[in-house]
Amino acid sequence: MGWVSAGAGYEVSVDQGKVVARTAQGKRLKSLPKALKDHEAVLGLRQLVEWLTRHETTCRTEVERWMIRSLPVPVAVIAQVWADESWRAVLRDLVVVPVSADGAWDVAGAGLLRDAEEAKGLGVVDLDGESTRITAERVAIPHPVRLPDLDDLREFASDLGVEQGTLQLFREVWHRPADPAEQRRELARYSGAKFKELRHVQSRASAAGYRVQGGTTVCRIWEDGRTVVASVWIGEGDPGYETETSDLSFADAAGQRLEPADVPPVAWSEGLRMAATLHAGRVVDEEQSER
Repeated sequence: MGWVSAGAGYEVSVDQGKVVARTAQGKRLKSLPKALKDHEAVLGLRQLVEWLTRHETTCRTEVERWMIRSLPVPVAVIAQVWADESWRAVLRDLVVVPVSADGAWDVAGAGLLRDAEEAKGLGVVDLDGESTRITAERVAIPHPVRLPDLDDLREFASDLGVEQGTLQLFREVWHRPADPAEQRRELARYSGAKFKELRHVQSRASAAGYRVQGGTTVCRIWEDGRTVVASVWIGEGDPGYETETSDLSFADAAGQRLEPADVPPVAWSEGLRMAATLHAGRVVDEEQSER
């Protein structure tokens, strides 16, 4: 970003999300002079930074929603937002898969997104390391649990030095076991996490983007044309009370409990991810830490 005159022999700009200043002679200052803190140019740039922060969060949230739903996204939409640096940062290097007119995925044509133009399609690096273009009208941004050979894709991305703005390839995934007994063990795997105060687990859930409703942390996933709700009981009442989390459970949109075998793969993975996130913030006593 360029420099804006702030009077009194100073100029201001934005660098890495902060308002910075320099003298008219070009000497960069370590901090904003007191005389500039209420200057209209500085206030305007601070408002710009706040707006950009909200915009970046909106872009990241929307792209993550596309990924979790694994629904086709029009190439024209990606091309239109590509010029925006915030959109480009969260889209670049995501694995995209061409989607045919009948909705089938062409996994063999997948690649890491590097460019987007409405007239030319999407520029990608394919899984052979070659630069090519996707000319399909729609693409999917798959949730990693839906990607075959995920370990190979992770190795390929690491070799290229890929750093995704949206966590896709290196997102934690949990695959549903085939054995019913193992499924039940997985649902209980992260239960019993103790917190000294209820507010601690509530804050942890909210910070991770999960909703807290009536003593329950909730993650809603739209998959295969239906809503699946993953939930973990975290407790209710006085926020200062001690609490302990429950097993993970799944239900449909009407609240009807789902059997583990009926939970689709993305919902299973995202539900376990939520339970693991809560569990990681638990209180660990000295005996447990020594084991």
